Amino acid sequence: MTFTTLITGASSGLGAEMARQFAALGHDLALTARRTDRLDALKAEITAAHPERRVETYALDVTDDEAVTRVFEQAKGDLGRLDRVIVNAGLGKGAPYGKGSHYANRQTIETNVLGAAIQTEAAMAIFREQRAGHLVLISSVTALRGMPKSMTTYGASKAFLAALGEGIRSEMLGKPELDIDVTVLYPGYIRSEMNEKVEQKTKFMVDTEVGVRAMVVAIEGRKPKALVPAKPWVAVGSAMRVLPLSVVRKLL
Repeated sequence: MTFTTLITGASSGLGAEMARQFAALGHDLALTARRTDRLDALKAEITAAHPERRVETYALDVTDDEAVTRVFEQAKGDLGRLDRVIVNAGLGKGAPYGKGSHYANRQTIETNVLGAAIQTEAAMAIFREQRAGHLVLISSVTALRGMPKSMTTYGASKAFLAALGEGIRSEMLGKPELDIDVTVLYPGYIRSEMNEKVEQKTKFMVDTEVGVRAMVVAIEGRKPKALVPAKPWVAVGSAMRVLPLSVVRKLL
């Protein structure tokens, strides 16, 4: 039986590259995003490279609770089941607090926190019904400590995802009758559309394909949590947890 994977925010960046790499591994795909033109182009690309793969696309705004539930159920019906859901859709807007730009922080919270929560709700409802599944939450290394300025809300929203995933994993440990795994990924700096306009040189940045390959390996290994790519982020992450905040704010 073919493995089926649903990826939100799949129209560009990490989501699109995950779709390419999972298709190469033999997965059938359900891909969602607000921009369906890009999804259609990605579907054409993947099916041309892997004509045996099935790729279904769905327009979805993850801040619309009813739409998330409906689309996830539709994808399950179209593909027969959902073996894995990757909660990847996210927003990177932000502003320092007290500077009059709270709308940017609010939009990020709505997408990265509330949107992730309803995606997780819809995925877990399907997995509980199937009695099996794999929930993957894309957090960030910025979740490990408080981030300054425009990154404050983004990092905080990704910390929510990390705690959400661990809480669900804790529950599943007490339910051996449910074969549901939970993976939380903490990607480091991977080139994507979200950060391609950043002009200053960012430490430890890797190309999209390289970074996503590390993500896919961790996901396929069903690791409970992983900093990716492992080099240098396992070491950097360990340091971030214990260094004084005055040092951490300069490290990244």
